[in-house]
Amino acid sequence: MTVRPEVRPVTGAGLKPYIRLLTATQFAFNTGFYAVLPYLAAHLGDGLGMAGWLVGLVLGMRTFSQQGLFVIGGALTDRYGPRPVVLAGCALRIAGFCWLALASSTTGVIAAVLLIGFAAALFSPAVESETARSAVTYEKETGTPRAQVLAVFSAAGQAGAFLGPLLGSLLLLLGGGFRTACLAGAAVFVAVLAGHARLMPRRPRRVRTAGAGGATVRDVLLNGPFLLLCLVHSTYLVSYNQLYLALPEEVERATGSQAALGGLFALSSLLVVVAQLPLTRWSARRVAPRTALAAGLGLVAAGFAAVPLAPGGPAGLLPAAVFVVLLTLGQMLLVPAVRGLVPDLVDDRRLGLATGALSSVSGLAVLVGSAATGTLLGAPDGVMWTVLAAVPLAGAVLALGTAGGRRADAVTDQL
Repeated sequence: MTVRPEVRPVTGAGLKPYIRLLTATQFAFNTGFYAVLPYLAAHLGDGLGMAGWLVGLVLGMRTFSQQGLFVIGGALTDRYGPRPVVLAGCALRIAGFCWLALASSTTGVIAAVLLIGFAAALFSPAVESETARSAVTYEKETGTPRAQVLAVFSAAGQAGAFLGPLLGSLLLLLGGGFRTACLAGAAVFVAVLAGHARLMPRRPRRVRTAGAGGATVRDVLLNGPFLLLCLVHSTYLVSYNQLYLALPEEVERATGSQAALGGLFALSSLLVVVAQLPLTRWSARRVAPRTALAAGLGLVAAGFAAVPLAPGGPAGLLPAAVFVVLLTLGQMLLVPAVRGLVPDLVDDRRLGLATGALSSVSGLAVLVGSAATGTLLGAPDGVMWTVLAAVPLAGAVLALGTAGGRRADAVTDQL
C-alpha cells in the first residue's frame, strides 16, 4: 500500500515564496496592461483621429508582436534563464507605455504598441514556464496536484484583468486622460521590475534532464503529443476570441447597443476569481488532465449552442450571459490542465520554448479563425453559432487522444 502525503487546499499564502512571486507578477502584469488596453482603441480613433481600418491594424499588430513572438521569449528563457528575460521585458514595457503616452504620430504609436507587445512576448513565456516548472516540483514535494498551483496563477491574472480597467477608468474619470493611464501602467511595471531585480534568482535553476543529449528546437516541433496539445489548445483560443468578435454582435442584436459588454466581461473575470480555485481543486483530484481538457471544451461548445435559444424582451441578454458563464467555466477547467500537461510532454530544458510555441501556434490559429468567423457574422444566428460550437466540440474529441500526463494513473487509482 502506497502512502500519499496529505494534500491540503492551495492558497496564495500557502505557496513557496518563489511561486508567490510569480503569481504576484501575473497579477501586476495584467493590472498594468489592462489599465491601458481597453482605452487604446478610443484613444487612437477619437484622440488621434485615426481611421477605423488603421485602428484595427494597430491593434492587430500589437497582438501579433505579442502572441506570435512568444516562441522567441520562450527560447531566450531556456537559453539565459528567466531572470534576465523578465527584467528585459519589464524594461521594454515601461519604455513602450511611456512612448505611447507621448506619441502623437502614426509611426510613433505603431512603434510604441509593437514594443509593448514584444515586451510581453519576453516576460510572459518566462513567467508561465517557471510557474509550470515550480508547480511540478511542488507536486512532487507535497503531493498537491500541479493544477491547483496553476489555478492560483490563473486566478491572479484574472484579478489583475478585472482591476486594471477599473484603475484606468478611475484615472480617466479624474481627468487624467489616456496619457495618465499609460504612465500609471508604466509605474506598475517599474514596481515589478524593482521587485524582480531584488527577489528573482540570479542564475537559472538547475533542472534534472531526461537524457544525455541536448534537446533541440526540432525536438519540440516534431513532438507529436505536444503538437496535438497545441491543436487542442488552439480550438479553445479560437473559441475564446469570440468574446471579442461574435459576442459583441450578439449583444447588439439583443439590446440594440454594446453597452452591456463591460458587465459581461466583468462577470467572466469575477467568476474566475471566485470559482477558479475550488473548481480546480475538485477537478485535479477527481479527473485526469485530458478529461478536464475535454470537459472544458465541451462546456465551451455548450455555451455556443445555447445562444440561438435567445428569448426576446427583457431577457434578451440571457443567452449571452449563459455563453459567457459556460465559456468561463470551460476555461477554468482546461487552462490549468493544459499548462500542467506541457512539462510532461517536452524536455525540461525546452519548457520555455514549448510554452512560447503553445501560445504562438494558438495565436496563428486565432488569426485564421478570426478571418473565418468574420465571414459568418452575416449568416443566420443558428448557422453561425452551430458552426462556432463545432470548433470546441472537435477539440474535445481530440483532447481525449492527448497524453494523460504523469498524474493520470495516480488520479485513476484514487477513484
